[in-house]
Amino acid sequence: MIPDSILHHLKTTAGITVRHSQPAGGGSINRASMLDTNKGKYFIKWNQDVPTDFFQKEAEGLQTLRVADHPLRIPDVHSVLDPSQDSPGYLLMEYIEENPNGDSRRFGAELAKLHSNHSEKFGFHSDNYIGSLPQSNNQHENWNDFFIIERLEPQLTLAIISGKVNSSVKQNLNRLAARLDDLIPPCKPSLLHGDLWGGNYLFDMDGNAVLIDPAVYYGHPEVDLAFSTMFGGFTYDFYQGYESVTPLEPGFDEREPIFNLYPLLVHVNLFGGHYIHQFNSIIQKF
Repeated sequence: MIPDSILHHLKTTAGITVRHSQPAGGGSINRASMLDTNKGKYFIKWNQDVPTDFFQKEAEGLQTLRVADHPLRIPDVHSVLDPSQDSPGYLLMEYIEENPNGDSRRFGAELAKLHSNHSEKFGFHSDNYIGSLPQSNNQHENWNDFFIIERLEPQLTLAIISGKVNSSVKQNLNRLAARLDDLIPPCKPSLLHGDLWGGNYLFDMDGNAVLIDPAVYYGHPEVDLAFSTMFGGFTYDFYQGYESVTPLEPGFDEREPIFNLYPLLVHVNLFGGHYIHQFNSIIQKF
């Protein structure tokens, strides 16, 4: 049920009166609903137990994707409220009716076009979140430095402090860092979705791919592709479509587990369990 404080805020600030709400998938962090209102349908997700800028950062990421040069569909954000002691925060977005089918090959090609948006440095102008965890986006000239310092080291520190990972893994990380220049081909900083798994996209009724729940920054474009392989949900046509626009450098299959050390560490810190074994099995090869 939508909290009364949110219903009051919607009515007083946007003139939106909710006639009916229907629970919707909001991931493992937030609660979410589809709203039928006097101004049409909306999608809303809310949470009180998140940082005060949590939904603002997601709105910023969506807007960054919206204004970039690519044909992917990005939901429009209508309203954001920061959480407080008295009320959950929320993110109110346009409602997009989901189609079980879509053009996966076109999706891949359009993702490649998203990645053709470049920046001078790796990172982002502000920090944000991946899941509910802080994501450091301090900018670097070199991808490998950014990957180690801003991605792997902060998450590994969290995992060691919580006791999920043994501190001896730092030695493996140091060995990996020393080899990255030989393992990872250089690239321009590309605009990334940053959390591209099967639950963070959908197809609309016209078959267009829609990106949701981003954790944006400028990074190595293969990061999004590697992340997409972790839990499935992407077809062979998707990858063919991507390479029809931007062919991958040889050896992506060997680089994929390296890139996925970051989302694996995120999942170690959020959920523990078998993700710890997966992470250890990869990092201990270095």
